Amino acid sequence: MLQRVNHEPEPIAATRIGQWCIAPDLNQISRGTEVVRLEPKAMAVLLHLASRPGDVVSRDALLAAVWPNVVVGDNALTQVIIKLRKALGDTAREPAYVQAISKKGYRLIAAVDHGPQRAQAAAEAPASRPLSTPARADADPPSPNVGRRQARTVWGISATLVIASAAGGWWLWQGQAGDTAARGLESRSVPGDALPLVSVERFEVVGQDPRLVLLARGITADLVTDLSKVSNLRVATGLEESSSRAAGRTQARYVLSGAVQGDDGRLRVHVHLADLVLGRQLWSQRFDRNQSDLFAVQDDLVRNILASLPVKVSEAETSRLAQRYTRNLDAYEHFLRGQGALLVRSRAQNETARELYWEAIRADPGFARAYAGLAMTYALDYQLGWAADGDAALTRAIEFARTAEQMSPEIAETHWVLGFVHTQLRQHVEALRHLDRALRLNPSYADAYALKGGIATYIGRPREGVGLLRTAFRLNPHAGSLYFLLLGRAYYFLGDGQQARVNLDQALLRNPQNLEARVYLAAVDQQEARLDAAQWEAGEIRALEPAFDVQRWLASYPLTDAAQRERLLTALRRVGL
Repeated sequence: MLQRVNHEPEPIAATRIGQWCIAPDLNQISRGTEVVRLEPKAMAVLLHLASRPGDVVSRDALLAAVWPNVVVGDNALTQVIIKLRKALGDTAREPAYVQAISKKGYRLIAAVDHGPQRAQAAAEAPASRPLSTPARADADPPSPNVGRRQARTVWGISATLVIASAAGGWWLWQGQAGDTAARGLESRSVPGDALPLVSVERFEVVGQDPRLVLLARGITADLVTDLSKVSNLRVATGLEESSSRAAGRTQARYVLSGAVQGDDGRLRVHVHLADLVLGRQLWSQRFDRNQSDLFAVQDDLVRNILASLPVKVSEAETSRLAQRYTRNLDAYEHFLRGQGALLVRSRAQNETARELYWEAIRADPGFARAYAGLAMTYALDYQLGWAADGDAALTRAIEFARTAEQMSPEIAETHWVLGFVHTQLRQHVEALRHLDRALRLNPSYADAYALKGGIATYIGRPREGVGLLRTAFRLNPHAGSLYFLLLGRAYYFLGDGQQARVNLDQALLRNPQNLEARVYLAAVDQQEARLDAAQWEAGEIRALEPAFDVQRWLASYPLTDAAQRERLLTALRRVGL
């Protein structure tokens, strides 16, 4: 839903919310010695909710207050809520700060203490009191049914529409990694650790032009993909919070950042490449071109960045870098919009993505990545049960994926899509062959490591899967729901219920409607004799899919290890699924 709004946000003098001290002017919150920076929109949402603690604030009211005089979609608010919860250490499943109320909006359930300018009013009014008290680290866990009944309210949240911001971007969901599950991955090595590592941050957009937002995210994604083609360079997607980056969580020596603005058909791109070890800027350039010159700007960017980094580029890599995916701007824009629709993972948006990919192909019949996108829409039709004829959908998926490969065999993403389709077909050996090919073409391809990790668990090697997923997290520190799902699934089969739950909770924080994550949470709870919690999850699964039947679900599920299938089936049957 798009909403045109024209109201000003309401200021608030709140200085403490729950355990956090709020500093609106600095866009930061603090708790003891811990300081967390918020994006301005996240701070605005927090302050607006804090201006009426305990009250339900509708999504429309939040959109009107935080995005005045701008046309925005529901997805913008959903993304900000996800980031705000992450900063507060909150979860959708057992909220202590921001609670979602189904089909109504959100409310702040933590205590709010007002600043000096409201001291008199606060003294005359009944004191604020917490509606939900955060659990202490040493306290017994709350009854699962209490927090989970609150979590039922999240089903009204619309899925976040995101444009791929990492290499490939086929499989990523919204949200950021880096919470409890991801922090344990930082010390692990990844292939090529001795090579220079550059972190590509999401390019900022000056202004509110949605077309520029689209192009900026496309530029970011293509820079990650292009730089990843160089074998002597490691590439990671940058964290959005500068405070996190300062803590060294990406361990990158080089950071690439930029900003995009434009008007009247002009495109202005200002790019910076910094060396964090030397503490200086290596290269900076401002481009001011017609928007139709986007691809020439991208070529110049890659050429100048590589010239500024201590890397050697082979002739074969130079040749691959020169092969732009398309030179047709209309095709490129349709493709980017298709990527955004695809990542929502809803049936309607999947169909929208398919039509957008076809529009891209009509504009450029040789656009291989658009054919790969078409393949993904049919593969998801099969995987998520949207197709009336699943076998026919998989046949279309493999046909389009092979078309993409024949057109551009040197594009890593086409091999990733073939790997994904073969995984759905349970042809795991063939899937791994294509993923290895993708990694030879793009050694920093996080999604390829993640999918290999998922396959390792499918074939009975979950410990190997954990290692591959650690690599994926290192290369993409702010990955989304699916990375956490895969890690949680691997830990379940390793018998580590605590780590499984941590990661599955993170998957659901980013996507509350992730059916598979709830299936594994039910199995984890049954494994640990948390029967009430397991029954609660079974109820949530039926709420998502009333006709859910575990035997039918497993019939098309790519898990091929017989012992693991039986273990999962037994656990789910014991909770009535």
